[in-house]
Amino acid sequence: RMSHSIPIQNIYFLLCYAWNKLDEGETIDVSGLDSIELADLFALVLTNGIRHLLRRGLDRDYLAFSEETPRIRGRINFPVTIKRNLLPLRRPLCEFDELSYDVLHNRILKTTINRLLRLESLDRQNKESLWETSRWLREVSTVHLTSQIFRRVQLHRNNSFYRFLLNVCELIHESLLVDETTGKTRFRDFLRDEGKMRTLFEEFVRNFYRIRQNEFTVSSRKLKWNIESDSRDVFQYIPEMRTDICLEAAHRQIVLDCKFAKEIFTSYFGKESLKPGHLYQLYTYLKHAKDQLNWTSLEGILLYPVTRYSVQMKFKVDGFPFQIRTIDLNQNWKQIERDLLQIIA
Repeated sequence: RMSHSIPIQNIYFLLCYAWNKLDEGETIDVSGLDSIELADLFALVLTNGIRHLLRRGLDRDYLAFSEETPRIRGRINFPVTIKRNLLPLRRPLCEFDELSYDVLHNRILKTTINRLLRLESLDRQNKESLWETSRWLREVSTVHLTSQIFRRVQLHRNNSFYRFLLNVCELIHESLLVDETTGKTRFRDFLRDEGKMRTLFEEFVRNFYRIRQNEFTVSSRKLKWNIESDSRDVFQYIPEMRTDICLEAAHRQIVLDCKFAKEIFTSYFGKESLKPGHLYQLYTYLKHAKDQLNWTSLEGILLYPVTRYSVQMKFKVDGFPFQIRTIDLNQNWKQIERDLLQIIA
């Protein structure tokens, strides 16, 4: 599979761009990773990321506590104190707020570490580093992880680095599976999921152009179908027409469509040709964008991720300049950046 030919460090940068967390991602050095397993990559990122947090000071907040105590703290809960007959014992139930490291985002980090440690396939050195990191979180409890719990975390500018690590934790949560028969934990490699890799590649390219160039405004555009019908029910079945990426400047407009496909070409009666569906889709985008957005210098690019080969084609369709381009994700990351910028140069 093409995705398994991509170096693990390049997968890391794809994720950093897709999450729009490039600065945070560059804080963590993954260049020394020997493993080719994603679980080991994420273990290294969590270990080094949490150590970065510890150097800056682990986040904490005021949490509500209650306890029966002879020393008055905060306010006394009189209804419960009387109901439990605690006054004669001189141990009223006190309710108070106290600064604690046991906040939700720290709980998610610790729980994710504990789940990773159950992976038998994890590199021994990474396991030892995770154990050591976990000890620094001894004042933090664990939490039952669900997809919804990541939405409950509230962060601000001063602790925004957590968002990057929580993105890693969420990806780990989605990838870790427990075998109900053996009880063993295994890591489901999301690189095998073409749907996820397609989304990852598209978000990476969009955010790359947002960050790395300032000539174009980068967006995703929703276009309207030119459909007429006497039945209003028809319109609910019409799919949305939305471009992957639009790059817009006064002198030039580009509709760029990302295609995470196994093959660029298809074979028909022994003859190789570009996939017609990809060309039809891009042509449709260009026709509607010209009519609806009043773009006058419009062109289209089909961009394919590949490893170890290159395709560059230029031609016109109904006056629209077309490019068929590839980006080799198996090469040095700096060269990937240069190639992406050259595509729109």
